[in-house]
Amino acid sequence: MRNRVYAHIPFPMLADNLQTVIDRGINPEIFFSGDTLDTLIPEEAGAIAESLGEAGLRCTFHAPFMDLNPGSVECLIREATLRRFDQVIDAAAILRPDVIVFHPGYDRWRYGESQDKWLGHSIASWRRVLERTETIGCIVAVENIFEDEPSTLRALLEAMDYPRFRHCFDVGHWNLFHTVGMEEWFAEVGRFVAETHIHDNRGTRDDHLPLGEGAIDFELFFSLMERYAPDAAWTIEAHCRAALDRALTNLGKYYR
Repeated sequence: MRNRVYAHIPFPMLADNLQTVIDRGINPEIFFSGDTLDTLIPEEAGAIAESLGEAGLRCTFHAPFMDLNPGSVECLIREATLRRFDQVIDAAAILRPDVIVFHPGYDRWRYGESQDKWLGHSIASWRRVLERTETIGCIVAVENIFEDEPSTLRALLEAMDYPRFRHCFDVGHWNLFHTVGMEEWFAEVGRFVAETHIHDNRGTRDDHLPLGEGAIDFELFFSLMERYAPDAAWTIEAHCRAALDRALTNLGKYYR
């Protein structure tokens, strides 16, 4: 099966450039900030959904993440997080994404001594998300951010034990924070991967370079994807049109 390729685009930019996206045949991964969700007009989202469908295009979502944490030990943070998640799920009911990518909110510097508390709160939050997305049928995928190894993600994925609850492997974030090799990461959680975020960097900052312009071994990456997650969605995370063009060109050698 050929992997479906998506490209990151914030919702306001998609609305302003919809015809260009359609003309180029780009499946968007639509990012929603909190501000965007607060001002979202359902009829506008519905019109975009109709236009994408008529063009034979699919979409995925990237949920809001700034200052949010579904596993927070602070109940008010969890409440705010789930309010934002409810908003993005309401948008998903209109646009029907294949995958919604969420940040899990874990980092070992804050939760190293409270991992069990974070995990317990996380499980409760994700069960609510899965219940609310049941009629949509989309995959709910948690992305690696600050994780330097995959044990906390594996613990969460195994505790949830749900076919629609999966992992989004962000190869750029792995390159910034990893303490284990990519092969070890995939051996631990590769079977859960349903989407990957594809961008490059030199290991010092989150550059979001087109693949092949940084230090990541993409030959190894795509061989592991083929082995563990051959049907996963591929999402290009480029932050400008020129970088997207170069990324799509460079991706061609791996897209069969």
